[in-house]
Amino acid sequence: MTPGVTVDPTRDRTPQPPVPAARERTGAAGDPRLEGLPTRNGAVLSWVRDTARLTQPDEVVWCDGSQAEFDRLTALMVRSGTLVPLNPEKRPGSFLARSAPGDVARVESRTFIASRRREDAGPTNNWREPEALREELAGVFAGSMRGRTMYVVPFSMGPVGGPFSRLGVQITDSPYVVASMRTMTRMGSRALAAITPGTPFVPAVHSVGFPLVDAIGRSREDVPWPCNDLKYVAHFPETREIFSFGSGYGGNALLGKKCFALRIASAMAREEGWLAEHMLLVKVTSPEQEVFHLAAAFPSACGKTNLAMLRPTLPGWRVETIGDDIAWMHPGPDGRLRALNPEAGFFGVAPGTGWSTNSAAMEMLREDVIFTNVALTDDGDVWWEGMTDEPPAHLTDWQGRDWTPDCGRPAAHPNARFTVSAKRCPSIAEEIDAPDGVPVDAILFGGRRAGNVPLVAEALDWGQGVFMGATVSSERTAAAEGAVGELRHDPFAMLPFTGYHMGDYFAHWLSMRDRVAAAGLPRVYSVNWFRRGGDGRLLWPGFGENSRVVEWICRRLEGTAGARHTPLGNVPADGALDLDGLDLAEQDVAELFALDPAAWLAEVDHLEEYFARFGARLPDEITGHLALLRYRLSAGQAV
Repeated sequence: MTPGVTVDPTRDRTPQPPVPAARERTGAAGDPRLEGLPTRNGAVLSWVRDTARLTQPDEVVWCDGSQAEFDRLTALMVRSGTLVPLNPEKRPGSFLARSAPGDVARVESRTFIASRRREDAGPTNNWREPEALREELAGVFAGSMRGRTMYVVPFSMGPVGGPFSRLGVQITDSPYVVASMRTMTRMGSRALAAITPGTPFVPAVHSVGFPLVDAIGRSREDVPWPCNDLKYVAHFPETREIFSFGSGYGGNALLGKKCFALRIASAMAREEGWLAEHMLLVKVTSPEQEVFHLAAAFPSACGKTNLAMLRPTLPGWRVETIGDDIAWMHPGPDGRLRALNPEAGFFGVAPGTGWSTNSAAMEMLREDVIFTNVALTDDGDVWWEGMTDEPPAHLTDWQGRDWTPDCGRPAAHPNARFTVSAKRCPSIAEEIDAPDGVPVDAILFGGRRAGNVPLVAEALDWGQGVFMGATVSSERTAAAEGAVGELRHDPFAMLPFTGYHMGDYFAHWLSMRDRVAAAGLPRVYSVNWFRRGGDGRLLWPGFGENSRVVEWICRRLEGTAGARHTPLGNVPADGALDLDGLDLAEQDVAELFALDPAAWLAEVDHLEEYFARFGARLPDEITGHLALLRYRLSAGQAV
């Protein structure tokens, strides 16, 4: 348990309807039909019954996660127009969904943390008073599923029954969500069987907010992508509950993902002494068959999927994928930090993924994929910007309109997605199903920075490593609201995903020194694949060549690669980074690691202003590292 965190072990975590009076609000609807119940868990049954009374669906279906169930749901969605089946010869078992134009990304401005105390949510979250928010939610959820089916979706984050896995149940009125949750989690009967009486689970309620019958019985036609202009993504960290209303988009509606696996799990992890992180996880094998496990945090569109499925250009090196987005890291019995990927699938950004940039991902997407908001080719396949060097002459764009290369708009939405089982990934490691995870040797932090940040730097110790994570910044992406290209601070790539005060989050990371043996703490590195020269050119070729940076990191872990000190940490010594075969000018190589003291002193001033928003909860150690960096830059010292 994190020092300074008060936890009441007796507090009630029984799942609740949005407000205690929910039954009275909808009592006229009567008891929902719950025939053929697959569980005897009273807490689950009571919660499902109360939620059904509030939302008033036509029927309740308990999902078993079977292929037959998936086939029924996809057939239903094809009939309703939600899914377009793709050419079975080109993309077998795959479908295209087109969302409503206003439901294409996470709604950060409508994402709430309802902690009991405002100060516990911190300045990076939208705080709402819990009981007031429950009242609002009761109002919007009342009758929200009239005319629809309510699906009960039990799932496990991590292998079912694993020591570090966690269980959840999502209620939803969206078959698209059910089908996607089957891919993204261990969903179905096995997960429900694991939720025995007394077993904790995270309850999550979701509605697209588009009832087909109003309060006085008038009907309306359904639409292919139902949603509501009013949206809520609400988290109650103390009671570990999630409510999502109005959106069918993945990050808002697949509640096992960002909502559970990061926002709620980060609060759980702080209480219980582990880390729930927005990180990829890979297994790296050297030519000498030495194995390393690396976790890496990158904001969206910063090379995360490419590194997760890296195909090294260096002979003899192999990278296998364990996870592409989320890692849960626990102190292990061996004194090391161990990580697992709690997900079972990939919900990845399609634009920018192509044969020349990520061939492993393209192979993964050959079959059994749900694509969302990509373009449709005339022969029933899919396309998006970056998939091929040349676009087709004609497409149907993500909104169903004719598209040609000269029409002046993108064919796919910039945040278009694919949902696919991790087992389809050609580089998947068998450790994805390891219930106790893998030991973490190194943690990487990276963003999209045109200047200042070197290609790679190694922290001198755990404290400086946490400081590296706290200072991550990157250009804003299409996955978040705001102007694309705007630089924003994104500490640990967790800015939208930490379920409590970010200053306390920094302190929790620092506290891992007290939970993991010193020899078992991972080394920490910062990387930046996106540094540009004065003429605007990218200085580093990236993609498979990033294996050269991975090789240097692994050799550092072995103790065989040289480094030189800088105020930012250790960078490769001359000749330590393998550049053989790359046509890089010496000036470009020097620029990749150049340190402009004046520019960095200005950045320190900016960081000092940014950190001030965390007030007294900012750990003194973070302030100390900032002051030390200022001193080293001002003094021109190398260490």
